[in-house]
Amino acid sequence: MGVPSLRERALRHLARRDHSRAELARKLATHGEADEIDAVIARMGELGLQSDSRYAEAFVRGKAARFGAGRLRSELARRGIERDLIEQAIENECVESELERARQVLRSRFSSAPADPREWARQARFLQTRGFAPELIRKLLKEPFDESA
Repeated sequence: MGVPSLRERALRHLARRDHSRAELARKLATHGEADEIDAVIARMGELGLQSDSRYAEAFVRGKAARFGAGRLRSELARRGIERDLIEQAIENECVESELERARQVLRSRFSSAPADPREWARQARFLQTRGFAPELIRKLLKEPFDESA
């Protein structure tokens, strides 16, 4: 059993889960030259084994129930996905409105409406770290708390 080739390493990574082009390049960086890595990744793309758009859609599908669009955008950008692919994935995979998703995230974490300014700030910070917009957070925390939700 010899040392696995770049192609074999790339296939192993892609067999476990989808990877963005940048992630795959980073994982293969210690095992070959940049031009070799680019050629292997390009070939994986030609074969349909690696796709940034498929990766972005899967990422958004898996995380949309817990995070806001802002957090999804920043996470995907950090993983090397282009802006237009990010927007397309968010548009295609986020079926519920941003407000509805934020409401569900808030209700899953907190059982009651904020009773005082300190609790209001705590809930607002929670939603902000989840990537929801400040305007949306203010709107959501001002509406009456619905126990049935």
